[in-house]
Amino acid sequence: MLRRTILTASSLVTLVASPQIVQAQDLERPEGWMTRFDHADASEADLDMFVGMPPGWHVTTGPAGIFYHPDNTASGDFRIEMEVFLFDPGQRREAFGIFLGGSDLQGAGQRYTYFLIRNGGQYIIKRREGAEAPTVQPWTGHNSILSYSDRGDDTSVKNVLMIEAVGDRVRFHVNGDRVEEMSRTDVGVDGTYGFRVNHGLNLHISRLDVTILER
Repeated sequence: MLRRTILTASSLVTLVASPQIVQAQDLERPEGWMTRFDHADASEADLDMFVGMPPGWHVTTGPAGIFYHPDNTASGDFRIEMEVFLFDPGQRREAFGIFLGGSDLQGAGQRYTYFLIRNGGQYIIKRREGAEAPTVQPWTGHNSILSYSDRGDDTSVKNVLMIEAVGDRVRFHVNGDRVEEMSRTDVGVDGTYGFRVNHGLNLHISRLDVTILER
């Protein structure tokens, strides 16, 4: 399920100036997509919004969790790129970004790697291993990550996250700049991919692309 779309900040503002406008359009949940929340007692009823809104998807949380289509998998040498627009987070510094390497995502043995950014210009890399969530790279600041205050006259700010897995190396980028590189054995990247959104965020994910790379 590859998407090749282009969305400017100004066109996105026209489409989703507020969550109320999205609701008024009576858009539907993306067919076949699934969620998994961090807390077992969280349910779909706690999710404010998850709809398909071309180009991409609009998410307003709610509890923290992952969003994915089971058919979306990647392995070998590949690149995953996500274009995401953050709307006013208020004082919250909750994180959002890509997850990959997923398996048993609805079971007790769920596993995946996630690469997130947050308002304030920081990124983190973590693993989900059942009930545990070990940190691979702790919160680290980087000038390439744009905060909501960098939006100019727009009502949202755009960041582009990219993970590239080639051979035994995995490289993490934000807005074209490499922010981290590590061994493939440390992060586990083959499997289901999607996006992760933490608590109380209003996002539009306009692209989630996978490119198979040839060496």
